[in-house]
Amino acid sequence: MAKQYATPGVYIEEKNAFSNSVVSVATAVPAFIGYTATAAAGKKDLTNVPMRITSMVEYLSFFGGAPKTTFTIEADGDNYSLSADAGTSYNLFRSMQLFFANGGGACYIVSVGDYSGGVKGAELVGAETGGGITSLLKEQEPTLVVIPDAVLLEAGDCGSVQQAMIKHCGADTRSRFAILDVHDGHKARTGLDDDVVTAARTAYGGNFLDFGASYYPWLNATVVSADDLDYTNVSNADGLADILNNEVDENVSSGYVKAEKGDMIKEEVAKITDEDADVDTVSNLLKAVSPIYNEVLGQMKEALNVLPPSGAIAGIYALVDGSVGVFKAPANVSVSAITGPTVNITADEQENLNLPLSGKAVNAIRPFVGKGTLVWGARTLDGNSGDWRYINVRRTMIMLEQSIKFACEPYVFRPNDTNTWLGVRTMISNFLRNQWQAGALVGGSEAEAYSVDCGLGTTMTPQDILDGYMKVTVKVAISRPAEFIVITFQQKMPGGE
Repeated sequence: MAKQYATPGVYIEEKNAFSNSVVSVATAVPAFIGYTATAAAGKKDLTNVPMRITSMVEYLSFFGGAPKTTFTIEADGDNYSLSADAGTSYNLFRSMQLFFANGGGACYIVSVGDYSGGVKGAELVGAETGGGITSLLKEQEPTLVVIPDAVLLEAGDCGSVQQAMIKHCGADTRSRFAILDVHDGHKARTGLDDDVVTAARTAYGGNFLDFGASYYPWLNATVVSADDLDYTNVSNADGLADILNNEVDENVSSGYVKAEKGDMIKEEVAKITDEDADVDTVSNLLKAVSPIYNEVLGQMKEALNVLPPSGAIAGIYALVDGSVGVFKAPANVSVSAITGPTVNITADEQENLNLPLSGKAVNAIRPFVGKGTLVWGARTLDGNSGDWRYINVRRTMIMLEQSIKFACEPYVFRPNDTNTWLGVRTMISNFLRNQWQAGALVGGSEAEAYSVDCGLGTTMTPQDILDGYMKVTVKVAISRPAEFIVITFQQKMPGGE
């Protein structure tokens, strides 16, 4: 209703000249779920509370440092072996290091507990506690879900957590994408019943496969150094002491070390069982005099640096989205802060990973001479789908859907008439035009790249309008990656055509 004026004078009325605009939602904001040293912001407990951070410094301030993984050492004559103690291994902290090293930025952390009780699938899912994956239902910004601690569970429990991840993305929210690891993915494939990739494909289930992608193999990272470790990472100090003392005895008997020096070294070795000893001083001395001690630290370092790739992959998603766009496939990109994959895959071996009969493609991570280690696959788990075969297609569609959804919210309860329909069509068309110009949509013209329809007789019937429905139809041609480049060569006669 027009305003009624009663007093003579000059009045100014402003009218909007432009329609509302669509703002692209963030595309690479992962939510990491797992175990941390602490979970507090001042006096506020952050356990099972999604917390947004932007750097490793912030992570350390809220969630503390690395876990104290311990190993049991067992001697067998002149040889020895190390095995990680159950309940002391956690992947989240080091996966975060890989995430930021590979281009990661803003992300969310959901701490489901500390390093005292081991990894539990129920805590990661959080169906009963309201934490874990479940806590993300209240958050709007995250677009990726990553749980590197899941692979520390038994195979069946790991599969249950990963199915919950895919369900959360594809059914509960339809606005997120799951990055999955292969359980025992540090092992080579066998082609038999115990094949790790075959087992993983079975564990992923068969629902909402276009909302997840899997990567194989695991990575040999460089985030842990020998300087981060000492003899306290060995849980049976007596066993380590026996091995080091045997080393001293052999060196003395061979004349390599004098008896007096051997006794001095043994005095230092005895201190590793003393809780009051200065750990740094004793460890540094043993590093200087004991090759075996350095070997033990080196083996522990190598074991701790074997990590599932999901943290690094999430960083690569963020890097590609930020430098090019979500429409660019996150592949043919080198992985940083690693020495290589734990298993080398050839082109022939990748065939079954990329094109299995089941369609559950697993993206390969492969080393290339002169190029480093590259992500060499860009498929979702729904590889047989013509619509959702590629990661960038699914993630681009999520971005378009969510961006347009939020932009249309101001039109709720507006009059369902021609003016509103025109405003909505114009707003969405302007947004899609920008996406087409950026390269997200393909076509020689705007008409080939997208179309937006909204109106009586095109998307709505008179009954729809009476029922309060305003229906908009959006069609887009999303760019797909050139996965197979075929170059044909043919000989020609000299001077001929």
